[in-house]
Amino acid sequence: MQYQFLFSMALPEILLLILAMAVLLIDAFSDSQTRLRTYGLTLCTLGVLTVVSAYQWMQGLEGATFNGLYVVDDLSHFLKIASYIAVAVTLIYGREYAEKRDMMARGGEFYTLTLFALLGQMVMISAGNLLTVYLGIELMSFALYALIALRRDHIQSTESAMKYFVLGSLASGILLYGLSMLYGATGNLDLAGIAQVIESDQAETLPLVFGLVFVVAGLAFKLGAVPFHMWVPDVYQGAPTSVTLIVGAAPKIAAFAIVMRLLVDGLHGLSSDWQPMLLILAVLSLAIGNLTAIVQTNFKRMLAYSTISHMGFVFLGLLSGVTQDQPLVSTEAYGAALFYMLVYVLTTLASFGVILLLSRQGFECEEISDLKGLNQRSPLLAGILLLAMFSLAGIPPLAGFYAKLTVLQALIGAGHVTVAVIAVLFSLIGAFYYLRVVKVAYFDEPEEGAPAVPTGTVSSTLMSVNGLAILVLGILPGGLMALCVAVIDSSLGF
Repeated sequence: MQYQFLFSMALPEILLLILAMAVLLIDAFSDSQTRLRTYGLTLCTLGVLTVVSAYQWMQGLEGATFNGLYVVDDLSHFLKIASYIAVAVTLIYGREYAEKRDMMARGGEFYTLTLFALLGQMVMISAGNLLTVYLGIELMSFALYALIALRRDHIQSTESAMKYFVLGSLASGILLYGLSMLYGATGNLDLAGIAQVIESDQAETLPLVFGLVFVVAGLAFKLGAVPFHMWVPDVYQGAPTSVTLIVGAAPKIAAFAIVMRLLVDGLHGLSSDWQPMLLILAVLSLAIGNLTAIVQTNFKRMLAYSTISHMGFVFLGLLSGVTQDQPLVSTEAYGAALFYMLVYVLTTLASFGVILLLSRQGFECEEISDLKGLNQRSPLLAGILLLAMFSLAGIPPLAGFYAKLTVLQALIGAGHVTVAVIAVLFSLIGAFYYLRVVKVAYFDEPEEGAPAVPTGTVSSTLMSVNGLAILVLGILPGGLMALCVAVIDSSLGF
């Protein structure tokens, strides 16, 4: 009976592993004409996982199992459901793109690898132990390496995969070294045990802080923060666009969960040490991301540098949770960071969704100039693009504005007024390149021979819902913001 309960807590991961194997097996006996069943089974898998996680959440299932390796709480339920939705939307947007290229020619690895990457993200979200943290990161990373290189005869994709693999391996080694230092300094692998040792002042200070530096560096790489951002533009540009969206959406949610588990929960006693590190990473990311994005002509590369700047805002929210003058934890600050991350993922889905719908066989919509006259060709996609760009720029009344506002309020509440002013200034700089995209889509004439934009598809309908969500969350953000604060408040262990 005890083992039944233990395994029931990890039911979403167990189901995903079984269903991913089923997708792989069915795909092995399918051809290009019947591969639609693989796509359908994949979406059904995500639907089943959503129902299971929602049911567990409603039943109040929480606790730690497998000797502390695996943690279930409100935060894990919430982030897993958000990851399921992000992956499902990504697959719906990217299916036609992948099928019209050679990504399905040798089988449906696209769906199977996506599910295994999701499995790694779920392990990361529920990690309660340093070993689980590393295993989840590696499972996700290896699946993403293979996805980026899925177009085997495409030089840019292969080059991007090699760069990501080399730099990712280096970052994993740095993170693993930092985790080993934490274990050596505290004698614990469980995050709860590490927090207790630090709280009781029984840890070796020098190796503990030394290991913390390597851990922060490894986490910054996973989030794409400066100066560990060098992989982001190359991978975003070189990977197939459907894979770029897989890399840029759901994994950010899992990386945020790891930061919360490791830094905020496990290493809360070292907040005075890791907060200055996050501050430096945040300011550098805002500066390099926004300034470099201005000179980009490739739309995907511009969005990559935009991602870097937005991770800076997430770090600003995280470092505002605790101040030396106010030792109590501000769950509103961490809730603001979580809200910002979710809004960023939602807007990223819309931005890359437009690129995927505009890309057709023999045509890659990658340059900003490819968006010329989009309003004349497809008012719907132009409107969604406008909402996405305005949200990323932080223009009211869209969700991105409220997300930035809550982070800035948390910053000021923590006493970082100067940093808040710097963040606002770089946001104003960033508005330039977002508005430039809108200008090209609405005021430039379309080029001769520009491909027609399809209408009436499932992707277009979902795109409309995506754009509407960006608008509604900007006008009525209170519900999601309250939920973010609530799950943080109920899940943090102090």
